[in-house]
Parts: sequence; C-alpha cells; structure tokens
Amino acid sequence: MLVDLDDVAFWMDAIRNNENHFGVLESFWKGQLKSKVWLVEHLQNSHWRQENIAIFGGWNGVLSSLLFNSKLQINDIRSIDIDSTCEEVANMICKRQEIEGKFNAVTCDMCTYEYEYAPDLVINTSTEHITQEQYDTWLDRVPVGTAIAIQNNNYVDIPDHIRCYNTLEEFEKTCGLSKVYTRDTLELPLYNRFLLIGRK
Repeated sequence: MLVDLDDVAFWMDAIRNNENHFGVLESFWKGQLKSKVWLVEHLQNSHWRQENIAIFGGWNGVLSSLLFNSKLQINDIRSIDIDSTCEEVANMICKRQEIEGKFNAVTCDMCTYEYEYAPDLVINTSTEHITQEQYDTWLDRVPVGTAIAIQNNNYVDIPDHIRCYNTLEEFEKTCGLSKVYTRDTLELPLYNRFLLIGRK
C-alpha cells in the first residue's frame, strides 16, 4: 500500500504535537498496522458501494487514513471514539481529508451514536473492548441491511480486552449478522486477529 507523503507528514505532526507521544505511537505498532492493512485489503476486494463509512472505536484515525490511501472511492468517513483525546489526533492524522470535507472525528459512546445518514459500511475493530450487552446495543442501532466489518482477537493478556474469543468460529456465533461474506484469521506473533465482513 502506498501512502501519500502529505499524509505521512500529518502523521508525524500528530505524534510531535501531542503531549502523549507514546499513546499516539501505539497506533503505529506493527500488529496494529498489519491488522488495519489486512482489513483494507479485504474491503478492496468487496464489490458493494463503500463511499460513506462509519468507524467505531476509530481511535487515532490511522485506519481512516489507510482507507483514504486505498483503492476505494471514499466520499466521507466518520471516526467515532468514546475517548475525547482521540478527536484532535484523528483530525490531524486525516488533516488532508478533513480540509477536503471528507473526514470528521467524533467523540461519542458507540452505544448512543445517532446516525446523520445511513452509511454504506460500518466498521468496528474494537469489539474486544466492550461487553456482549454493549455490542448488542451498538449493533441494534446500525441501520438494517448495512455492510459491516468487525474484528476481535484472542489476546486476553490486556485488561481492557474483556470480550475475546479463542477462535473465529466462537466470535462469529456472537456477532449477530444476518449474512457473513468474509471470514478470516490473521496470525500475529502474540495473538490471532479475527475478521468478519457481512451485513446486519
């Protein structure tokens, strides 16, 4: 994947200008980047419309930036995260697209997010950070028929990972999707990352 050099410069500005340099750098750990690029590659092989995207657990906006640098024709990305410190960082990492009116970082609990419009695709790569009840509440608010990409993992050594699964099959049983088109596992040194792409 080729990334626009202007975007790389904005990544560096986000790291340099934030008091919590390490917190922003976490977004660029090898496992984080591999997981995100892997998702982007799967989405590039999908054939439905993906112009308008909502990302829950959008964190510091790196996935959004990678999506904008992909082959997808994206008109708008909303990056939603409950952590208010992520908003400024994400808007800097995606500064070029923010200036163009294609990106907006939003501070909000995914369980109470109000959709301004029905997105073509909803992404949630943070489902290990929420309870099953929270997941079900979030999913219930997603417009019916929307394409959904979700990730989880078996990395139980992190205290914030409160809803991990041992296998992709276990994860799928709790996902609540009406259709699943893609099932995949990414093997990383410390854990396996699970991916499901389907529709509500």
